[in-house]
Amino acid sequence: MGKPTVDYSLYLVTDSTPAILGERNLVSVVEAALKGGVTLVQYRDKTSDTRVLVDTARELHVVTKKYGVPLLINDRVDVALAVGCEGVHIGQDDMDLPTARKLLGDDKIIGVSASTTQEAQKACDEGADYLGIGTIFSTSTYSISPPPSPQTTKKKNKLADIPPSKSNTKNIIGTAGLRTILSSLAQTHPTTPTVCIGGLHPHNIQRVLYQSATDGKAPDGVALVSAIVAAADPEAESRRLLELVRTPPAFVTRSAGAGERVESVRVVLDLVGEVVGAVDGGNPLSHNMTNLVVQNFAANVALAVGASPIMANYGEEAADLAKLGGALVVNMGTVTPEALVNYEKALRAYNLAGGPVVYDPVGAGATAVRRNAVKTIMGLGYLDIIKGNEGEILTVASLTAPDSPQQQQQQRGVDSSHKLSVAEKATLVSTLARRERNIVVCTGKTDVVSDGTRTFAVSNGHEMLGRVTGTGCVLGTTISAFAAAYGGDRLVAVVAALVVFGIAGERAAEREGVVGPGGFVPAFLDELFRVRKETVAGDLEWLKRTKVEKL
Repeated sequence: MGKPTVDYSLYLVTDSTPAILGERNLVSVVEAALKGGVTLVQYRDKTSDTRVLVDTARELHVVTKKYGVPLLINDRVDVALAVGCEGVHIGQDDMDLPTARKLLGDDKIIGVSASTTQEAQKACDEGADYLGIGTIFSTSTYSISPPPSPQTTKKKNKLADIPPSKSNTKNIIGTAGLRTILSSLAQTHPTTPTVCIGGLHPHNIQRVLYQSATDGKAPDGVALVSAIVAAADPEAESRRLLELVRTPPAFVTRSAGAGERVESVRVVLDLVGEVVGAVDGGNPLSHNMTNLVVQNFAANVALAVGASPIMANYGEEAADLAKLGGALVVNMGTVTPEALVNYEKALRAYNLAGGPVVYDPVGAGATAVRRNAVKTIMGLGYLDIIKGNEGEILTVASLTAPDSPQQQQQQRGVDSSHKLSVAEKATLVSTLARRERNIVVCTGKTDVVSDGTRTFAVSNGHEMLGRVTGTGCVLGTTISAFAAAYGGDRLVAVVAALVVFGIAGERAAEREGVVGPGGFVPAFLDELFRVRKETVAGDLEWLKRTKVEKL
């Protein structure tokens, strides 16, 4: 008879517990979800007697066959055989795949859970029909606003389980871990379907699918439990979720069609004036969620470069602000639980609207609180641009690296204590950018920026910029304005921001009467303003000072 053709786009894993299902009938909920577009169903029930499992599975199979969707049973090969459904899903602690295959036969679907490349490769080598990869996020760690769902109290790491953040964090792999597994499979088992699970919800599904995709392989779908089973209207929610799975996120579609990728330094520099003019003419909103120390400075810098600043740390405002076509700066200078809740709301709003987000992990490695905040923020939403000094970028890269120990070097305050060569910085930013599918900026005497495939070094600037509190923070503000205003290659916009910022610093330090930080700050604001006005007037003489090279 052969195995059925399977669409893995929207995979429903059932939960019969009262906390999730309530008093509703499971079969009715599943049928509603199927009407909404669920493409695969797994019946999971760890507590009922075998007779109840068989009876319920038979009822479910009648419904799934009606909609032409396969039904799989979690773990219980005996139940699958009794019902005659399309297959099973087994975890790492369940019956081994070869034995399950002998019992079920070659015409049944067998899916296997995997949270490491080794588990994934072994399952594929043994003939798994698909892989359930996860856990991607722990709900209680990566989704702050909604309360943790009851399934976060499970213990085993199976496709239907989302482990709690405190007791099973070793299986939390994040998008970076998912991407690593997919990259490995692309080399050996490129045609084996995969679905991801764990901490996924309507606000992060598109981002996870986008960030985890590699050149050779991408997830074939997502597996969800309470997002569907606990929904007030499973049919409508399934329809919405399927649409999210099958369409690219707004932050991708908004930046798509932005022209050809720029490869040469010459072309980049030819476009700098255009970028500056776009900021001047567009007056883009720069929404800063930043620390109290630099709010005034950041607002003045935004005005000087031609942006419209707003210092708004309350996340409830973000939904309205994100609609104005600007950019968001998440500056981690002040870390509190309330701040993280507000960051989540703002990230969701800007990701939904497609507005660029600049993340500044200030002092990322200084304390355990900040290191935990980095991991949380990296999971809350898509970050178009990550900007930090060497120590901060090293911390971000190591904290979010898959399959590696989290060994951190302690930072003192917000100052970078590392001395990387330009080549080492280039490797660092390109690796992180490629992994996150975004742009990463590592600041210092020479700023290095990459989108994962193209890497540029900008050596403009002056040591006085390092003697004033908040210059790194306001660089994030500048980058946000340039990224929001320029509709072309976003990497060009970031390089342009670094060039303008650095040259303004050089010119400010050279001004008569500037002998220290006190005189430098107003001179710096003046020079940012002057560079903009000169550019708009057609005077690009200042560009002769640029020090940019492609690495």
